[in-house]
Amino acid sequence: MAILLTIDEPATGPAHTPSVDAFLEMGFRPLYLAGASWALVAVALWIFAPQLAGGTLGGLAWHAHEMLWGFVATIAVGFLMTAGGAWTGINPIEGRALAALCLPWMVARAAFLLPGDSAFLIGALADVAFFALAAAALGRSVLLSRNTRNYAVPFMLLALGATDAAFLIATRAGDYATLMQHFNAGLLVMALLTLLVARRVIPFFAMRAVPGLTVPTHLRSGMAQLIASALAVFGLIAGWPLVQAAALVAAGGIALVQWASWKPWRVLHKPLLWILYVGYVALGTGLLLAAAHAAGAGLPAALHVHVIAMGGFSVLIIGMITRTALGHLGRPLETDRSMVAAYALVIAAVVLRLAALHPSAASVHLLHLAATVWALAFALYLWRFFPMMIRPRPDRGGPAAQPVSITPRRS
Repeated sequence: MAILLTIDEPATGPAHTPSVDAFLEMGFRPLYLAGASWALVAVALWIFAPQLAGGTLGGLAWHAHEMLWGFVATIAVGFLMTAGGAWTGINPIEGRALAALCLPWMVARAAFLLPGDSAFLIGALADVAFFALAAAALGRSVLLSRNTRNYAVPFMLLALGATDAAFLIATRAGDYATLMQHFNAGLLVMALLTLLVARRVIPFFAMRAVPGLTVPTHLRSGMAQLIASALAVFGLIAGWPLVQAAALVAAGGIALVQWASWKPWRVLHKPLLWILYVGYVALGTGLLLAAAHAAGAGLPAALHVHVIAMGGFSVLIIGMITRTALGHLGRPLETDRSMVAAYALVIAAVVLRLAALHPSAASVHLLHLAATVWALAFALYLWRFFPMMIRPRPDRGGPAAQPVSITPRRS
């Protein structure tokens, strides 16, 4: 890709009062806050008050659905609604249209907590509509700008919506085996989208932040990685586990090679960078574990799911929603203690949750502790960033940074 996010470090300016116009200026503002809030609430409900999730989409199905499509995919939509403006020069969605996009998301989250078929149907329609509307908004920007490099990205959002719909249909039918197949398909589609974004932005961010650092952007290996990820989804849906396993080995292995080539030892002094590196290496490792599971190695399914979803997606998310928010809010690209503490807490939550997978007398206590530190991490993020998100940029109170052309090196 030739165009990536602009993250400038502007001069400081006067404080501004909260503004609805500023809040709805770009997709990341409401959607990052919505996703982070739901990450906190959904885990707290699942661990400490599961009886409140009493709808048709209840129990483990509710937890799996809400963490993948209610949290992770929501942050992905917020990122793409913002990055799309930098890629195309056209803001995909803002103002009332952005508020309209957020409405079905909120309806779905509430409806899935309520009992009854009507509530479930309303939630399902609202949830799928959220992804369809987001794909349409991004697709419009891509088409109007003739940004051919990103023609596939709106279809990835549609694929997230399609796997969401399939999961919900299987839930309604009470077909647990099919439900889990669709969950895994959604997980792999999300992994494909995450690899696409992370492989492009991590080298860009690193070279901008560390003087003299030069790292490969892996255009060719990145394309092979995306093809392998898509093949893994196909192998899963077609019921070809060995094809799925081989494709996952390729996608995960390429991720680890890329990570090593990005010189992780050079970013240890930059929290905004090392948190992204931690998430990317965890994602690659999770894909290899998923390959082992698909090949029948006897590993529990919960292991690769949590390594990918928590160690990969969630660690990358806490880094990305910090880094990209600071840049688009016109703030210095520097972490404070609360941000670094949030990073440490998310990583601690991952370690504790993985430890809780091993049956022991301490498992329940580890699970509760993992949920607690997870909730604290996202509470810290909201405490620090909510006041910024509802105010105009301090440097000029106007729109976010203009797009920048990046010409990556071939590797």
